[in-house]
Amino acid sequence: MSEVKVNKISPRSGTDVTLGDSGDTITVPTGVTLDTSNSTVTLPDGAVTNAKISDGTIELAKLSATGTKDATTFLRGDNTFASAGGTNTPAFEAYLSADQAISSATFTKIQINTEILDSDGNYDNATNYRFTPTTAGKYYVYGNVTAVSSVNNTVDNMQLAIYKNGSIYKVQELTIGNQETRRETMSTSAIIDFNGSSDYVELFAYCDVDSGTPTIEVYQKGTNFGAFKIIE
Repeated sequence: MSEVKVNKISPRSGTDVTLGDSGDTITVPTGVTLDTSNSTVTLPDGAVTNAKISDGTIELAKLSATGTKDATTFLRGDNTFASAGGTNTPAFEAYLSADQAISSATFTKIQINTEILDSDGNYDNATNYRFTPTTAGKYYVYGNVTAVSSVNNTVDNMQLAIYKNGSIYKVQELTIGNQETRRETMSTSAIIDFNGSSDYVELFAYCDVDSGTPTIEVYQKGTNFGAFKIIE
């Protein structure tokens, strides 16, 4: 192997110097420091697979990482771009805008009809009164209901249930017994896994009265229903 020892290489004419020919490999031996701190090094796009940067920057276009490079992503340790943080959407909250009469001792769907929030249009507030999120994942689902009887001191039992796909998923129960009242308020919540396509939830209430007719009250938006996606 031939060896050339010089202190400086400069172009004979012009401003460019070429090292080697196409296909050649230029090797910098172990222990040698290539100091480009006062220079500009131009790399081809997708050329950087492993790099240690102690002072300076490398343009994102030069990286060979997979994923989408933009203002909303960051480069992970496994050389992939990922979205920063997360969002709690799809999400919704709606409330009952007019009192709803129900039958005694019968689970009845509450017609929560007025939306405060519906980030992805996944809540049906006009027909089925159900939330069908279009993104798969775990969601926090909650509901609050106030029930009142038309006759004083006749509410004997009240229940509030979250239905998933037409069946009870979770139910809360309040048995009044000998201390019957006219009005009761209940709350319930659950973490539910959705498939992002066909899974849906609805809010049902049950009110058993000894006499009179039970009604689900508006009560300053106190009868409401909502859900949001959990960031995992």
